[in-house]
Amino acid sequence: MSKESMPLAAGYLAAMVRSDPELSARSRVEIVNYPGAAGQWEMATRLLGGDVPDVLAFSVLGWNVRQFGALAETFKQVNPKGTVIFGGNHVSNQAERTLRQWPMVDVIVNGEGELTFVDLLSHIADGRTDLADVAGISYRDADGSIRTTAERARIEDLDIIPSPILNGVLPLHDDTGAFRYDVALLETNRGCPYHCSFCYWGGAVGQRVRSFSRGRLRAELEALARSGAETVVLCDANFGILRADLEFVEDLVEVRRRYGYPRALESSWAKNKSKTFYEIVDIMRREGIRSSFTLALQTLSDDALATMNRTNMKINAWKDLTERLSADGMDIYAELIWGAPGETPESFLKGYDELARHVSRIAAYPLILLPNTDYVERKDLYGFVTIRGDRDDFEYVLANKDMTLRQNLSMQRFLFWARLLAENLVLRHVFPALRAAGGRRQSEVILSIADHVEGRQSAGAQLLRRAAANSTADPDSLSPALEFCFTSPEFDELVMGWWKAEGPSLVAASWVEPLSELVRFDLDSRPLPDAATRGPYEILAEVRDGEHVLVAVRDYEYDVLGMCHGVPEDRRDEGPRPSPTTMELCWKAGFAELAASTNHEETAHYVARSRRLDGARRPPVAR
Repeated sequence: MSKESMPLAAGYLAAMVRSDPELSARSRVEIVNYPGAAGQWEMATRLLGGDVPDVLAFSVLGWNVRQFGALAETFKQVNPKGTVIFGGNHVSNQAERTLRQWPMVDVIVNGEGELTFVDLLSHIADGRTDLADVAGISYRDADGSIRTTAERARIEDLDIIPSPILNGVLPLHDDTGAFRYDVALLETNRGCPYHCSFCYWGGAVGQRVRSFSRGRLRAELEALARSGAETVVLCDANFGILRADLEFVEDLVEVRRRYGYPRALESSWAKNKSKTFYEIVDIMRREGIRSSFTLALQTLSDDALATMNRTNMKINAWKDLTERLSADGMDIYAELIWGAPGETPESFLKGYDELARHVSRIAAYPLILLPNTDYVERKDLYGFVTIRGDRDDFEYVLANKDMTLRQNLSMQRFLFWARLLAENLVLRHVFPALRAAGGRRQSEVILSIADHVEGRQSAGAQLLRRAAANSTADPDSLSPALEFCFTSPEFDELVMGWWKAEGPSLVAASWVEPLSELVRFDLDSRPLPDAATRGPYEILAEVRDGEHVLVAVRDYEYDVLGMCHGVPEDRRDEGPRPSPTTMELCWKAGFAELAASTNHEETAHYVARSRRLDGARRPPVAR
């Protein structure tokens, strides 16, 4: 990414150290924040180019643990007496494996780190090598044996953790005075009442929910708003179930009215939607605060739900939810996980297509086994066959008792194309239109496009074919594929070529030309990186309601907006008549920084807003 990610977890730790009078007098703490593309050479030279630290502490997850293990080895060459600390969900309660695999790591923090970190640093500063009375850690004793101390109780009063946003530990502006990070991260509470088999959230921070105070959160919102933070992302497990969540949104509205920011709120929304959730939705709709509301079903298979240790919303409930949010003009997407025991390709695709009848934007992810989860602890029972990633330390599922390797590889190809086209909003309206006009399932349409594109010999088609083939082994293969789809005119040619070749077999003849225009509209209105990357028509830059936008006018031979709003299923043999329509497309500017990002929640904010232009066809006027 072109901007940093906000290091909130490291900010908490640094703020705790600076707030401790004794430690702050005896030490200097610094946060070193690396971009995702940084390699060991860049990290080592930046870290060790000045004063070499005495303690090196890493916030660890599966995607960075190998790099950090290598960096720990380099650090110990420069400072053999230094201390390396690992913390985070990937290593918590995993001392035997972690300390064996990375021998230069000295201490593992198990669970919440703020109080443990201060206690641990105090021992190190005092020169105490016996860490047995530091609760919540695992470490190597003098004889090389691995010891784990008593579990540390959860932090009950979260406000004892100083806010790194309010006390300056996390700088909010870059050198130009703009907001420094891609999004602003906030934590309003900790805890998760669920214990899903694939997830460690509840186990990592406790199943009872504890909240930061309203006053603190309001002050943090104001600080972020004054800094121009456009999007706030909440690090909460189930936002929208507590009354405090409603109060937070009410404060967000007041802050936005005063400062103009933040303009969007993203979170992991509560699985079960309560009255409080709907009150929040009504407020955000009324105030124009953008968000992507999540329907976190994960599977529609009862057998898979049983192994996941979860229950879903009743089918009528989630259907009603999608209808209400869609009617209110709110953005919604659903989540599914492929690869759970109890799921078959047939049951997964059946569930995918049933879900797609109500929401076409589905984030469908392959199951990854995470440390400390029920799936890992019962790995033999479920017959999991896994392999560690080449560049990360996640366990990728190859097979299980209900899924063969061959079936998995076929489904991994589908997941790649489904994520590329539907989840990341490359195409949107063509899926429900083809279901209504031709009775075509969304999975069928996605695979039809995949088959056509992979059969072509152009450079772009080869790029997508390779990315699809490598998607299981290389999760990052989606990024260059997305960049191609958003920036290259060749992608438009591939999709229009698919429709020309396959469209007549998918719908009645009367629908071929109308839906050709709808496919073109989907391509025209997908997120726009910049004015130079989209066709031969003029695109002008404007400022509307204080927001920088890009605007273009496009002509269509059919009422594409009408088709976007619905195609009657009882008129499959009778396509619409020509109805020349002029449309204004208006994109939020700034998507160039996200064109290769797989953050579909942010991408959703950059799809063009469209409206018909009355009267004579005219170009936009720059203001």
